[in-house]
Amino acid sequence: MLHLKKGASLALALGLIAGAAHAEVRTIKYYSDYDPIPLAAMQALIADFEAQHPDIKVELQNFDHEGYKTAIRNFLTTDSPDLANWYAGNRMAPFVKSGQFMDVSDVWKDNNLDQSLASAMPSMTIDGKQWGVPYTYYQWGIYYNKSAYAEAGAKVPTNWDEFIANCELFKAKGIDCLTTGTSALWPAAGIFDYLDLRTNGYDYHMKLTSGEIPWTDDGVRKVFAEWAKLVPYTTANAAALDWQDAAALFVQGKAANYVMGNFAVGVFKQGGMTNDTLGFMPFPTINPDVVRAEEAPTDTVHIPAGAKDPADAKVFLAYIASAEAQTKWNAAVGQLPINSAATVDEADPFLKAGFDLLSSTKGGIAQFFDRDAPAEMAKIGMEGFQEFMIYPDHLDAILTRLEAARQRIYKQ
Repeated sequence: MLHLKKGASLALALGLIAGAAHAEVRTIKYYSDYDPIPLAAMQALIADFEAQHPDIKVELQNFDHEGYKTAIRNFLTTDSPDLANWYAGNRMAPFVKSGQFMDVSDVWKDNNLDQSLASAMPSMTIDGKQWGVPYTYYQWGIYYNKSAYAEAGAKVPTNWDEFIANCELFKAKGIDCLTTGTSALWPAAGIFDYLDLRTNGYDYHMKLTSGEIPWTDDGVRKVFAEWAKLVPYTTANAAALDWQDAAALFVQGKAANYVMGNFAVGVFKQGGMTNDTLGFMPFPTINPDVVRAEEAPTDTVHIPAGAKDPADAKVFLAYIASAEAQTKWNAAVGQLPINSAATVDEADPFLKAGFDLLSSTKGGIAQFFDRDAPAEMAKIGMEGFQEFMIYPDHLDAILTRLEAARQRIYKQ
């Protein structure tokens, strides 16, 4: 009987120890808006994180994209999670200014993220503090048809003057120097953004999209003066085309260049292009005194101000910022890691070119016009860009209209 009692006591003691150990596991809630492929990639990262931190469990709740836009505004003011997906730059600014995102500068400092995530640091910084961690982006730039270049006898340009000079060579061969499809408006914004970034720089562009600079400013007029040089060489009926219609012209060699994001590479290759016929270049330098900035929509993770367990949430942020996590996640979804120590598939020349381009930029990372500007301003602005490409002589009226919209929208 004594032996049985000892055994029972031991079992009870072990049970209590196990129960205590189980009780020490803490749960952090993470709200996201992933499509199936990135959702699976994040679930794999969470499993790796939990294996490394057995005392922390991450409970992921996934929303659809459109629903999340409304949900985040609700849950940040009611039942806040510990982690939430969002976007960099001006898209995070309203939540920062309203006190709904937590300052995570300590995560950046403690993990030397100012070095490893340097390219995205300006877009994560407001009032000298960092408000989240970026973990993925993809580059924009100019994709070019190598066959069209060969036919016209054109060389890949190193600056804007050379790019415009090439346009005459393409015109002589009946090839559009640039194609785009603006029926959905947003492709024109990519052109505007790069022209502004190369003419005036990142800080000016961010002030413009945040409503601090009038649309009638001389700097804006300089952007459109550069754009006017390109309009005569751009696909004439761009406003009637969607971006994939323009991609078809590009693939067929009817156009030499396309300002577009890396997501289009799959479409180009489906149309028959290969690494031998498709090229990529950074948008050319316009003003050599402007530090190079790039266009790269950036996805981020934030800690809401109402988080129940910010300490463990910061541990997860440090993990998602790591080269290990970013290499794995971006390999699964075909995008680019921001951590400069991460790796990409060397066999994919476009991912490699994008990674080299973005990880080396010193001028900042813009998010895209319809992310950096409020939704109403973005729509009115992009309508103006579309109109300018058809009627460049309407510029004064367009800028007057955009300035009236700025004065109204940013006061709301």
